Amino acid sequence: MFSLTTKTALVTGAGSGIGLAIARLFARQGAKVWVVDRDLTAGEAAVAAIREAGHDAEFAALDVSDPEAVEALRGRLPRLDLLVNNAGIGHVGNLLATAAADLDRLHAVNVRGPFNLCHAFVPAMLEHGAGSVINLASVAGIVAVRDRLAYTTTKFAIVGLTKALALDHSHTGVRFNAICPGRVETPFVQARIAEYPDPEKAYREMASTQLAQRMIRPDEIASAALYLAADASAMVTGSTLMIDGGWSAGK
Repeated sequence: MFSLTTKTALVTGAGSGIGLAIARLFARQGAKVWVVDRDLTAGEAAVAAIREAGHDAEFAALDVSDPEAVEALRGRLPRLDLLVNNAGIGHVGNLLATAAADLDRLHAVNVRGPFNLCHAFVPAMLEHGAGSVINLASVAGIVAVRDRLAYTTTKFAIVGLTKALALDHSHTGVRFNAICPGRVETPFVQARIAEYPDPEKAYREMASTQLAQRMIRPDEIASAALYLAADASAMVTGSTLMIDGGWSAGK
């Protein structure tokens, strides 16, 4: 039901965390996976691990905010079936602690990045009449998060972009959906928690926004992405799939 055999997938920000979990799972399900990341070392290590497990993967170093670089990458892929726009960056601060440059920096990666990838790869999907685009938004794209002004703004934009794409290209065979995670226990988050005087307390405080009182694992996000990528979700488009441990339930 969830086989991706014969599919080619591109996952941005796939050197670690959520992106890596998605790339590994897609590869295990039979897809040829393009691991895309700005970090050459992390990206190549991810590809090596996927290949060592007996699966097919390639690496491409890419700054998703650079439209010319994205177009150059498109020239290397004869056909793309699955596009996962996962690359993203964050910023902590309210209006008084957020400069215009901060908002521009996040917009370039979090919004223009997915737009650039869609602009480059979706036309061929439309021509073939098939494809699935999965945008990683956030619970912060559904409800505002305190002291995350720029991040919240860009994630709301990704939800809007996803819905607009789905509406504009309905009945084409190409689907567009967003995943909205809560707090995910990525290696980056684990490293930040370890810096606190009391890491266990810090974990509990970060996880407290989620009714389950724990953070989400990257593989749990990957499982949702697999469903949206597979033919089993053929009637799912324009959706925002919440995987937030209940964070937004009472909002």
